[in-house]
Amino acid sequence: MFEFIGNFLWLAIAGAGSVGGYITMKRFVRGRLRFVDGVHRRGVPLVAGVAGLGVGLLAAILPFVTPLTAVLFGIGVGTGVAAGRREIKRLPSP
Repeated sequence: MFEFIGNFLWLAIAGAGSVGGYITMKRFVRGRLRFVDGVHRRGVPLVAGVAGLGVGLLAAILPFVTPLTAVLFGIGVGTGVAAGRREIKRLPSP
């Protein structure tokens, strides 16, 4: 019983972390980094994902945050940056 609750809690934290990282970074790139040319470089999503992984590993001190949760958060951050870059290209220029 308690193992099921623990697994469900881990799944909820991992899902919220990855989706939250994705949405937050997509909005940040689209809103604040819209006019920064460096965000269009090829390796920026990878660098952002690795930085997100590092932040997630620091949070792995908490009981329900595991290294796998940190990896999922890093993936969410990296894909959010990539999605934000694609949206910038579709927006009309001022």
